[in-house]
Amino acid sequence: MKRSFIKIITLALLISGTLAGCTIIRPGQVALKQRLGKLRDQPLAAGPHVFDPFITRILKINVRTVEIFETLPLPTREGLSVDAQIILLYHVKPESAREVYINYGTNYENVFVQSNFLATSREVSARYYAKELYAIEREKVEKVIADELRAHIGDKGFSVDAVLLKDIILPDAMSQAIQNKVNAEQAALQMDFVIDKQRKEAERVYIEAQGIKRAQNTIDSSLTTTILQYNQIQALKGLMVSPNAKVIISDGKLPVIIGEQ
Repeated sequence: MKRSFIKIITLALLISGTLAGCTIIRPGQVALKQRLGKLRDQPLAAGPHVFDPFITRILKINVRTVEIFETLPLPTREGLSVDAQIILLYHVKPESAREVYINYGTNYENVFVQSNFLATSREVSARYYAKELYAIEREKVEKVIADELRAHIGDKGFSVDAVLLKDIILPDAMSQAIQNKVNAEQAALQMDFVIDKQRKEAERVYIEAQGIKRAQNTIDSSLTTTILQYNQIQALKGLMVSPNAKVIISDGKLPVIIGEQ
């Protein structure tokens, strides 16, 4: 009975050890095999692997792009501090996974990447005014942070994919000052529009008056004495055939018409 119990225990331990010594390497992972404290030079290929759990460890390093999201105060050039929501997208270079583990362990993100990210963000933001971080130079600041972070960690086995300034929260006084400036600029643009409209209307009236003046000059220059006499005769002819009773008195130049009344 005792021997049967020992066999059962031994078999259970063997099964347990076998199950514990199985692992699967999935896409997006680099697996390092460490046996008796010594790392294998080449990473394990994707797929299932069996190992001795008593003397061997399988270390899995994620090489997909991951996100670090931070809300932190950033210094500005004028000495203010603005709250910023800033994102880092990065990944471990697959070919450098072994060196990353040797130098920084599996907690490489907190030990190395995040600390450099925060320090670089503060260093770069201090070169810009708050209003530039808020709107004007946001894309430029993102690029500068990303480029300088690449210079700091790129040769250590990490690839910086992007840095994004998601939101900038300015002090209340500065937010109000920016809003006032925007309102003043909008008012100035509106006034420019009104002035331009009035100027164009004045030009239109002037052009119209010049046209009327030229037309009048043309008419005046064409009204000779002969034409006036001809028009007078034609008018008198029309009056003569009119059925209304009238008396026409003329001095030979201008007729005076006396009607029935």
